[in-house]
Amino acid sequence: MTESSHTSQYVLGIDVGTGSARAGVFSTDGKLIGTDKCDIQIFKDEGNIVEQSSNDIWQAVVRAVRGAVLQAGIAAEHVVGIGVDATCSLVVLGENGNPLPVGDPMQPDRNIIVWMDHRAIEQAERINDIGHRVLDYVGGRISPEMETPKLLWLKEHRPDVFDSAWQFMDLTDFLTWRATNDLARSVCTLTCKWTYLAHENAWDKSYFEAIGLNALSDQGFTRIGTKVVPAGTPLGTGLTTLAAKELGLVEGTPVAAGLIDAHAGGIGSIGVANGGGATANLAYVFGTSSCTMTSTQEPVFVPGVWGPYYSAMVPALWLNEGGQSAAGAAIDALLDLHPYKSAAEQEALQNGQPLVEWLILQAEQLLDGDPNAATLAQGLHVVPEFLGNRAPYADPHTRAVIAGLSMESGLQSLIALYVAGLCGIGYGLRQIIEAQDNAGAKVDRIVISGGAGKSAFVRQLLADTTRREVTAPSTEEPVLLGSAILGSVAGGYHDDIQTAMAKMSHFTAQFTPQVGEIETTHQRRFETYNVLQAAARKSTNF
Repeated sequence: MTESSHTSQYVLGIDVGTGSARAGVFSTDGKLIGTDKCDIQIFKDEGNIVEQSSNDIWQAVVRAVRGAVLQAGIAAEHVVGIGVDATCSLVVLGENGNPLPVGDPMQPDRNIIVWMDHRAIEQAERINDIGHRVLDYVGGRISPEMETPKLLWLKEHRPDVFDSAWQFMDLTDFLTWRATNDLARSVCTLTCKWTYLAHENAWDKSYFEAIGLNALSDQGFTRIGTKVVPAGTPLGTGLTTLAAKELGLVEGTPVAAGLIDAHAGGIGSIGVANGGGATANLAYVFGTSSCTMTSTQEPVFVPGVWGPYYSAMVPALWLNEGGQSAAGAAIDALLDLHPYKSAAEQEALQNGQPLVEWLILQAEQLLDGDPNAATLAQGLHVVPEFLGNRAPYADPHTRAVIAGLSMESGLQSLIALYVAGLCGIGYGLRQIIEAQDNAGAKVDRIVISGGAGKSAFVRQLLADTTRREVTAPSTEEPVLLGSAILGSVAGGYHDDIQTAMAKMSHFTAQFTPQVGEIETTHQRRFETYNVLQAAARKSTNF
């Protein structure tokens, strides 16, 4: 197909995050034409229980897609392909695809165990004690955020639900099934979160037998996926009649096998033409949590960093995945602890700004041109691990540390806490990068995306704390763009994901690490961060 024959054709990206479903209409060269979002419900209970509803999420997707197409001002028939990404949450479906409750039996619609739900910590620890070979491909230790510990929790605590479930699906795969009626799973979701070994094109039956999930392997894995396809593969015959009617699109529109949301951000950012190639760039998605994605030609085993996963993001490349369970959420938790937060929110509201955006403006005014933002946090240090350490220590038990508090309770101390928290996020990222460097997975730059990392203030501070160049995709919506790239491949507009990345993604401003006194300041703070973190990890049991 030639580009001239597609002047009125567009691709649609759908992204389901933790708090909302979003949709974006893109031109085939990567320009965002229209977008919309719809909030989704989230239910939290004691014991790190976090649940959602697949019915609620699908309806939010419907509203977001209709809104995005309306804003774009295009006809439905001009959408030539659809891509989908979502959080790596576990969806449980019963007969006829009806939801089954994963917690309270009186809440049948709550059929999703959300990625950040840590109810399966005990099951994860038991799995890790077994030491099966599949753990080599998740950084040596499985996380309670992954699906097999959650499945084991269901088997042990909700055996009726486990036994009667027709399908267990990653949220991304649920959405593509709901759109196409095709039960194919994405190699991304199964490899990264379910222990599927993509480099062998197989499940390891002995793993499921060893951990007590032989009920799944004995059935030939029919409930968790027997057809595994690369991201971007067109599914079924495209949109079903029902899905097309709900979404306001055309029946048969190609739908691509999807990605986990962070991985879509990677696809939407690291493959820029003349940008050094996917292996030179670390994709860093800074949202509610943070994710790092590093691509290599050969497998690199990094203790505490998930992977290596084959073809889980960029086809034919290996992927290492790190990050932190709480990033933007950690900043929110920090600010919630401060007595001035409510007053600051009111001032921000009066100025028509979100709190964090307003705080950045106040911080820049206090700095008055001083390039060393860390001076605002002098003496205050934060290890923001409210939900444990995802990487490089793979320790879900460690907790946050705040050191250096005074009795100050005004705006300036709130800003200090915010800046110290950002520094902590950056130092945690530096730990991951250095662990990967030492193992042989080196990167030249950080390509940042996600709502928590949009400001120049944050990007420069991350460059200074990590001692790496930080750049960003030119699009405001790299995650949506990543899904749209999948849609362009499924729709036949681009031949493959690599070609689509080069043609549809672009870099914008670059932020280089500052040297001299600023570099010295961050080195000293990083050393303090390591000491505080080590103390926290030692003190979790008493």
